[in-house]
Amino acid sequence: MRNDSTSPAATAPAPTAVPPPLIDIGINLTHDSFDHDRALVLARAAAAGVVQMIVTGSSLASSNAAHSMASTAPRALFATAGVHPHHATELTDTVLDELRALALLPGVVAIGECGLDYFRDLSPRPQQQVAFHRQLELAAQVGKPVFLHQRDAHEDFLGILREHRGSLERGGVAHCFTGSGEQLECYLDLGLAIGITGWICDERRGLHLRPLLARIPSGRLLLETDAPYLLPRDLDPKPASRRNEPAYLAHVAAVVARERGEPLSALAASSTRGARALFGLPEST
Repeated sequence: MRNDSTSPAATAPAPTAVPPPLIDIGINLTHDSFDHDRALVLARAAAAGVVQMIVTGSSLASSNAAHSMASTAPRALFATAGVHPHHATELTDTVLDELRALALLPGVVAIGECGLDYFRDLSPRPQQQVAFHRQLELAAQVGKPVFLHQRDAHEDFLGILREHRGSLERGGVAHCFTGSGEQLECYLDLGLAIGITGWICDERRGLHLRPLLARIPSGRLLLETDAPYLLPRDLDPKPASRRNEPAYLAHVAAVVARERGEPLSALAASSTRGARALFGLPEST
């Protein structure tokens, strides 16, 4: 999850052809920038071919809200339950127990967003590490994959993941991957899926990712917007605001497919299949 500034977006452009079905594995749909038009955002996503979405929980409150949203559309919306490293100080025993109960409810498909963030250090690093350990233990206990966040903390992040690797039978995804080729190989060696966002469309900071895309096995490259953050910079026409939304996942998918040298239909099929396998999602209706 990124903390870029946002404001309400203009209507997404209507697709000109029947789009391939896509799954947005990470959208912060509980964000208040969606409060005034959430139903329209979901309608635009469906029109752009986004058939299922996973709503990210980053605190107990947002995890509960994500589950509530998922309950309204049980074959289209799903949720994660966890505490982002920014909120690591909030992970008390009581909160952990509540997350455990939430994780067992229908529609909650992963533990997280959890991990380490040394870029902002909004929680002390030792507490981030403790919270990460505890949520990996929770994922093992409830048999759910993990939705992982790492920023400027690769070595500690990798070390903690390796400690828990044997117990994480359902695996996980390195959400919003923006790292190096060496980091990519480490995460692939751990069996993780790799989440790719509109960062790939940013000519200032995302170009190094493009040659790495071909190294991600088919089915382990998953697509996400991380909306309302990370609006693709190369959209044409650009929306009037900086708010990202799931309708733009089709644009991200097209860029990824082009850089991998494969048809969009093939990428859409493999990423959708991989997302359903990792998170145990049903077929959409």
